[in-house]
Amino acid sequence: MGADHPGISQGFVGAVGNTPLIRLAALSELTGCTILGKAEFMNPGGSVKDRAALGILLEAEQSGELRPGGTVVEGTAGNTGIGLTHLCNARGYRALIVIPETQSAEKIGLLRSLGAEVRTVPAVPYRDPNNYVRLSGRIAADTPGAVWANQFDNLANRRTHFNSTGPEIWQQTGGQVDAWVAATGTGGTYAGVALYLKQQNPAVRCVLADPHGSALYSWATGGELRSEGSSITEGIGNSRVTANLDGAPVDDAVRIDDQQALETIYQLLWREGLFLGGSVGINVAAAVETARRLGPGHTIVTVLCDSGDRYRSRLYDRDWLASRGLRQPAAVAEVPA
Repeated sequence: MGADHPGISQGFVGAVGNTPLIRLAALSELTGCTILGKAEFMNPGGSVKDRAALGILLEAEQSGELRPGGTVVEGTAGNTGIGLTHLCNARGYRALIVIPETQSAEKIGLLRSLGAEVRTVPAVPYRDPNNYVRLSGRIAADTPGAVWANQFDNLANRRTHFNSTGPEIWQQTGGQVDAWVAATGTGGTYAGVALYLKQQNPAVRCVLADPHGSALYSWATGGELRSEGSSITEGIGNSRVTANLDGAPVDDAVRIDDQQALETIYQLLWREGLFLGGSVGINVAAAVETARRLGPGHTIVTVLCDSGDRYRSRLYDRDWLASRGLRQPAAVAEVPA
């Protein structure tokens, strides 16, 4: 059978994207809205970051910056590095990943299992020269034949979501989208989709979800980068407006605390059968709040970023949660029909 047969993907690259939208039944019924989650955990590398990794890699190849046998260097909370390493394996490059040592053991271990050179570093603010993002840029500059993926400020990130994720959502909903809700780390997913949906229909409401400890909620609501508290969520939130986020439409913002995010991901597991990561708790809880603000009868789309398997030793471990002052949600007594 030929490789161009319908339904046959061209390797890892061809399998990225075209993920389904999942109607979250219990939350839709609770709010009177249709709440849809873009199932990005179904990408071949297991997360929404496969899209950004692919877009960055393809643009680097097309520009001639990345040549056969070259090295891709990135500072990442994990998922972009995982996607990049998969792609490097598929396309003949070396992956060098710089990651804060505070990230889950599952993600760090997976990066090593995939064959990346992994350098764990202390978690320090972006203003520190040894911040993992800034350090990865210096390593790339000092490594012959290397490119720096630079996911936070490389606009290939949001372009790939503008060109793929946004159009998929528009097509899958038949253009019936009232609100787009997403947390942001690099800004690529949120901004790319928001820009596309606004182009199709300026009335689509774009809502930024944010954890405590991030400065983006105060920036979106008051124009000032100011953070409060802290969060156990990984890969989202920021102390600055990245190039990918800059200029993206933000109509509203919702801040979600860790306990609320935990309650949400456990409800998704028990009620929907979906085993998902912490950023999904921020996204879906913010989508529920957006539904409350808009009122019944609206269609709200968010993103289901990655699987809970990458956070088993943290988000799904009672003792680890207790050590952070958080309560593991108790199982629901019965699941509604």
